[in-house]
Amino acid sequence: MSKNLFSNKEKLINISELAKRIGLINKKNGKPLTHTLRFWEKNFHQIKPIILPGNRRYYSSKIIDIVSLIKFLLKDKGLTIKGAKKILNNKANSLDEFETSSIKAEYYKKKN
Repeated sequence: MSKNLFSNKEKLINISELAKRIGLINKKNGKPLTHTLRFWEKNFHQIKPIILPGNRRYYSSKIIDIVSLIKFLLKDKGLTIKGAKKILNNKANSLDEFETSSIKAEYYKKKN
């Protein structure tokens, strides 16, 4: 089955490839931690993979960027799911806006 499902020929990757790309790998056996991505799908409404017959999940580049940011916030910065949701939804109050902006800026700086 072709991964080019969109008219713009955007390349999609499956859940295992995404886990490997963002570094969600079991250190003991080297297998991708796909269950973590499925858990995040339930907790972050921004993650909406394309699900094909047989429950195969495929992710666009936009979703890959969102998942990478979530991984950065949760794993690298040590935020809770609630804290990461707050940053993603930009619902921080005025005192927290500077910190929210700097966390996102740090992520994009690290990404490049």
